[in-house]
Amino acid sequence: MIDARMNITYPGFSLDVDLHLPGRGVTALYGHSGSGKTTCLRCIAGLERAQQGFIRVNDEVWQDSERRIFVPPHKRALGYVFQEASLFAHLSVLANLQFGLKRIAKAQRRVDMAQATELLGIGHLLERHPQHLSGGERQRVGIARALLTSPRLLLMDEPLAALDSQRKNEILPYLQRLHDELDIPVLYVSHAQDEVARLADHLVLLSDGKALASGPIGETLARLDLPMAMGDDAGVIIEGQVSAYDADYQLLSLQLPATEMNLRVTHAPMVVGQTLRAKVHARDISLSQHNSEASSILNRLPVTVVSEQPADNTAHVLIRLDAGGTPLLARITRFSRDQLGIHPGQHLWAQIKAVAVLA
Repeated sequence: MIDARMNITYPGFSLDVDLHLPGRGVTALYGHSGSGKTTCLRCIAGLERAQQGFIRVNDEVWQDSERRIFVPPHKRALGYVFQEASLFAHLSVLANLQFGLKRIAKAQRRVDMAQATELLGIGHLLERHPQHLSGGERQRVGIARALLTSPRLLLMDEPLAALDSQRKNEILPYLQRLHDELDIPVLYVSHAQDEVARLADHLVLLSDGKALASGPIGETLARLDLPMAMGDDAGVIIEGQVSAYDADYQLLSLQLPATEMNLRVTHAPMVVGQTLRAKVHARDISLSQHNSEASSILNRLPVTVVSEQPADNTAHVLIRLDAGGTPLLARITRFSRDQLGIHPGQHLWAQIKAVAVLA
């Protein structure tokens, strides 16, 4: 577990959060610019000292202001990845990586050179210098260097913000590999919802120096009381298992957690049992009282209405649904809500017009 209680005040801004985060997987700190995301990260790293703070990573206390404990940054077992890779220009990629490796005693190394270079796909770059790398390649080297310190916690402060969309798409699969293959918890700062949707297991929503919400990403994105539900990108993340593949139609079946329900999506072949993450936007769900099989819409799921919230546009409402334990959101018009007589506990059919596979 990661416990981080931090109170720090600057002219015009204060951070006051009390976070209890999982000790594994990726936790995203998400919010608009100025919400306190980077300040949180810098306090956890020890680069900023909270006037009142308690920071514990697993069983190791890094700050306890009441007991006057403050572990300096260089003694905290963490890796920090900034927006810019900040590589040493006069050193080769290999020498930059060795700099990270030398920071940790051999007996304490949990990540070796071969593992880091293979995970980030940089083995062919070792003899180059930073000026001969693309932005995405430099960032991958920077992440590898951070991993080679064998951190107990990896902090990533908008690592893709300085990259164009092509470079982002180049590096995201490597970040997903870190998530899948390394048992190192990651705190990932971002204001980009697409990055958070692809990478995060746990979501902390920050605004004006306070945590509005903290919880598993699937549940948190489905909350109607949070600002994220109001945006055009509102929707839920579903992480299911591949249950079948139809080669004739190139359709993959994705089984929802803890149910026999499946979503079908067009996709390249995948091994049955493999985990796949998808996003279903609220705008892509329509509701019906009956299951209409004579339809071009592939995905129709039985759902139960949980709750309702007016959308920003007064012509629409947001409906939270339950599909056998998996939350869904639907944005429909108030007219349709009234025509269907929608109310909590009602059984309906959700017709899902599109499913975005996050791969």
